[in-house]
Amino acid sequence: MVVLVVAITAGLFTLLKRAKPFVDLGEGCRVTTPEGSLDLDISQAQVAAAIAAVAARRRLPERAAVIAYATAIQESKLENLRGGDRDSVGVFQQRPSQGWGEPSQLIDPVYASEKFFAELVKVRGYRELPLHEAAQAVQRSADGSAYAQHEEDGKILAAAFTGRVPKAVHCWFPAPSGKTPRPDTGEAKRELTRALGAAFEAPSRRRGWLVAGWSVAHAKEFGLTGIRYDGQSWVSVNGHDGWKPDPKASAGKIELS
Repeated sequence: MVVLVVAITAGLFTLLKRAKPFVDLGEGCRVTTPEGSLDLDISQAQVAAAIAAVAARRRLPERAAVIAYATAIQESKLENLRGGDRDSVGVFQQRPSQGWGEPSQLIDPVYASEKFFAELVKVRGYRELPLHEAAQAVQRSADGSAYAQHEEDGKILAAAFTGRVPKAVHCWFPAPSGKTPRPDTGEAKRELTRALGAAFEAPSRRRGWLVAGWSVAHAKEFGLTGIRYDGQSWVSVNGHDGWKPDPKASAGKIELS
């Protein structure tokens, strides 16, 4: 009888766990590439997606994104901070008093990323320089050597969010309580277009996975429940399980729902 009761209890626990997969998981994102894996808060994933989109808009090499990510991790842990040392603001902790822009502009990750890359491309040979030297040439920090310690994490983020590694980004979050709001796919597309400077489309597989990764990172913000692309789909109710094969998902179009 004891064995039977234990077996029934275990079975019920398993069924409940499957029915409510996110009760204990909270929310977050995971980035997985051949270079390694990283766990991020959703807010960090959104910042990372914005950086990649701006890099793509400027047609910059992946190395530029790696430098930006390592810098952002050191400066803010990839968070869009409202303040910092003296008048530093935003993900790169840029200072209005040094001409980076107004505080209201610098707390926009898209604007902050644009300003960072605009300075980075002025650094002669930045692609070949040691990462900390390139980052320091932009940031003029008190200790520029600190950026070097984040290079490997920067490579993981760049491989994922630039779209070079497919299905590398997935997020999860609890379903909203009460009546589920209608997904705001239109606003999601407008915000992505603002960052990317191009229409919400997949002219190449790499661009398509950049857009798909951005969409997953912003799914909670815009109430997205599903994303389909390139033979794969992500659904919010099973978001922790990541991307799953979907033969009906087009290789030439990203579908949001």
